[in-house]
Amino acid sequence: MAAELTDEIFLGLDYGSKTVGVAVSDRLGLTAQGLEIIRRERESKLRRTCARIEEIIDAYHVTRIVLGFPRNMDHSVGERAKKTLEFKEMLEARTDLPVDLWDERLTTVAADRTLEEAGISREHRKDHVDRIAAVLILQGYLDRKNSALTAQEQE
Repeated sequence: MAAELTDEIFLGLDYGSKTVGVAVSDRLGLTAQGLEIIRRERESKLRRTCARIEEIIDAYHVTRIVLGFPRNMDHSVGERAKKTLEFKEMLEARTDLPVDLWDERLTTVAADRTLEEAGISREHRKDHVDRIAAVLILQGYLDRKNSALTAQEQE
């Protein structure tokens, strides 16, 4: 079966206290590519962060946002996850796009390990880790979505 262009472009976000890693899907909805890391001076400073996300949404014609959701290892919702839920509501209000949450446990650890294996020094990993984490979040979401579609087609 030939791949078809989807009508959705996905934006993956790894929301942190001072950074937001950003990734975007290809037009087939198969792969995630890292774009950038949006940095801010303080956690409460979100105006410029949201403005930059809106610019990316317009530039890439994004139709859906995938936001990493940092549950605790015991599946509970801690302080960081509560702040992520607040950010989700803000994104939905500002962009009028659906925002799906995706379990991001251990994505930063996996991103750091990937950079280490690539030979990136510890001091330079912080320049990339949030972008790579956003790729892992979005790729996990896309893989699950595509495997569900494949399973439906086989029924």
